[in-house]
Amino acid sequence: MANDIARNQAYLPADQAAEAIAGHIERFWDPRMRSRLSGFVEAGADGLDPLVVAAVALLP
Repeated sequence: MANDIARNQAYLPADQAAEAIAGHIERFWDPRMRSRLSGFVEAGADGLDPLVVAAVALLP
């Protein structure tokens, strides 16, 4: 799902896209979903769009 969000924001410059993805995840994702995504990134982020990885780094 996070990669789908990244594809929808890919028209933006990378830094703006990462901020938009992080904002979407923060607003609409349950804290458990955010936690699982962060854990996935920490485990190597295999298969995640680099914009998603950048967005996760911006999450509180």
